[in-house]
Formats: sequence, C-alpha cells, structure tokens
Amino acid sequence: MSRIDLSRRFLAVNIAVLTVSDTRGLSDDKSGDTLVERLTSDGHVLAARAIVRDDVRAIVDQLRVWIDDPNVDVVISTGGTGLTGRDVTPEAFESVFEKTINGFGEMFRMLSYQKIGTSALQSRATGGVAKGTYLFALPGSPSACRDGWDLILKYQLDNRHRPCNLVELMPRLQEK
Repeated sequence: MSRIDLSRRFLAVNIAVLTVSDTRGLSDDKSGDTLVERLTSDGHVLAARAIVRDDVRAIVDQLRVWIDDPNVDVVISTGGTGLTGRDVTPEAFESVFEKTINGFGEMFRMLSYQKIGTSALQSRATGGVAKGTYLFALPGSPSACRDGWDLILKYQLDNRHRPCNLVELMPRLQEK
C-alpha cells in the first residue's frame, strides 16, 4: 500500500543502474532500459549506468566504484540472481554489504509469488547498505525490474512515502 504525502517536496535520488550479463550490451539491455525509464520518469536522476559480466570480481569492482562515489545514493542491478552456476550477483552484493535489508528480497519474492507462483523461489533478489549507499539486486527480466521498481523501490525511494521510507534514513546511514 502506498501513501504519498503530496504536501512534502519530492527529493530526487541519484541512482546507478548495473546490468549483469555475459550477452547484453547497451543496445539490447531491455531490463536496464526498463529501470532507467522508470526511475527517471518518477523524477530521480540516473547517476551512472554500466554492464558487467557474470563475475563476482567484476560486479564487486563496479559496486565499489559507485559506493565510493558521493554522487551515487542507490545502485540497482538487474541479472545474475538465479540459481545457475553463472548467477553470482547475490554473492557479489553480499560481500560488500555492511547491513542486509532482508525484507527487500522477502518482499520481492512475496510479490512475485502473486504473479508467477512457486517459480518465485528461484529469485535471489537481495538488498543492503554499504558506506551509506543502498544496493538492490533484481532478476534479469524486464518484468522483474518493473515489479521491483513499481511495487517496492518507487515508494521506498520517495521521501514523501508514509509512514517511513529509505530516503529519510540516508543522512543517518553512516552513524556510529
């Protein structure tokens, strides 16, 4: 359920989009395009975009670049969250997490179950935080990207969402 308080001023978030694939390029990255279209149409800023191969080191290296970039608040990836041998995105993400947002993967699978039934258990969507940057890994289909954005991230990355949202926590993510 979304509750947007329209009396509050919207704050755009700087979001980087990462596609994990051994076969996609910018010209045929439909899932990355889906995320970019949705986040920008909702008023956020595309801070960066990249495609890396299904390789833990390559994924981690790109994540660290964006985690260290003060102009990136959030990273959303698509691809590599399944169960095959080449699907290593969750392992890469979890290796850089300082804190895991367990509810993100749980909620994504719950919402997916409503659409695709028990096939949702094959998703290893995950979320976490590293050095004050939110990190979310979605499956590689445009449908999964639409669901992840439209049903979860759109609201949690909107500072007007009530009763609470991830944006209002940003200034406090690195508290000690």
